[in-house]
Amino acid sequence: MISRFLAVLAIAWSLGFAVFMLALPGPLEGTTTDAIVVPTGGPGRIDRGLDLLARKQAKRMLVTGVGPGVRAIDLALANKASTRLFACCVDLGADAVDTRSNAEETATWVRRHDYRTVRLVTSDWHLTRARMELAAVVGPHVVILGDGVASDPRLGMLVNEYNKLILRRIALWIGMGS
Repeated sequence: MISRFLAVLAIAWSLGFAVFMLALPGPLEGTTTDAIVVPTGGPGRIDRGLDLLARKQAKRMLVTGVGPGVRAIDLALANKASTRLFACCVDLGADAVDTRSNAEETATWVRRHDYRTVRLVTSDWHLTRARMELAAVVGPHVVILGDGVASDPRLGMLVNEYNKLILRRIALWIGMGS
């Protein structure tokens, strides 16, 4: 009986993982939102957010999870972006250290600005969990659109991310950590 249960569980995990890998979200084009949110941690994320901001796809952008002591000028220079764009339209959040705290930092920022639509720009493999975490803290009145930045993750990273996604989904479902 237990071996059958474990076999069914293994098959369900494998099928879910296959769907997760095959359905990695891509970039979102042609959609304007109130704001753009970019968690740090992966290549191309900030560049993508800045490009969208420069194309007037949102009013303002939050870069969440910025390291201590990093200034807007540092990010502007590192990303070859206009310092004027940073001065007018980019906020840096330095309180987050992981996906959950990125979501909490973002929720505070979204509430402060009274935004109703947010474009979440992060790596394709990270987007599903990051969006789930953000939705859990901002609630249903904020629309979160995912914008996946293409990446080339290793299999181990995908397995790890899928397991985190399952565990957090279960935790949120039973009311832990929301």
